Amino acid sequence: MENFEEYEKEKKTINIYTANGVGLAITGAAAILFGVPFYLIWGLNSFLSLQQVLLFILLFVAGIVIHELIHGFFFGLFAKNRFKSIRFGVMWQMLTPYCHCKEPLRIKHYFLGALMPALLLGIIPAVIALFNGSGMMLLFGVLFTGAAAGDFMVVWILRKEHPDTYVQDHPSEAGCFVYRKREEV
Repeated sequence: MENFEEYEKEKKTINIYTANGVGLAITGAAAILFGVPFYLIWGLNSFLSLQQVLLFILLFVAGIVIHELIHGFFFGLFAKNRFKSIRFGVMWQMLTPYCHCKEPLRIKHYFLGALMPALLLGIIPAVIALFNGSGMMLLFGVLFTGAAAGDFMVVWILRKEHPDTYVQDHPSEAGCFVYRKREEV
């Protein structure tokens, strides 16, 4: 691991309330992006029955846990201390679950860990629903695309950083610390 005393440390966080609003906007956009073609291909007959709604609620709760486990899995792959560096919790004031990596990762690895839940639980299921006509899969994909709003926002604020720059999750806020090598005089 690098000696981070030689690095400048900058805090970069997002507002969790703003993230929730962005999440609603992303969910709406995903509903249109995937819902309109779904409707044009499959019509209304493929939307959810009452039994499917109850099953969906169970899948949604499981999906929330899986979303955080995906973060932890990918962060743990690149952390020096692997999965010992990963912890999970809930920001109770916002009922927001989180995964926290206790050590710095390179931004390119952090991006992968941050974006994989959106891809695996959001975009891929929504695209599959366009082909198989599953209203439940469409709804799941749309909601989990929106659920990744905070992840998208953190990636966005880090987008101009060099891929090999180090970043560490903030332990108590939505965001991170960026470590940049100090310029030698």
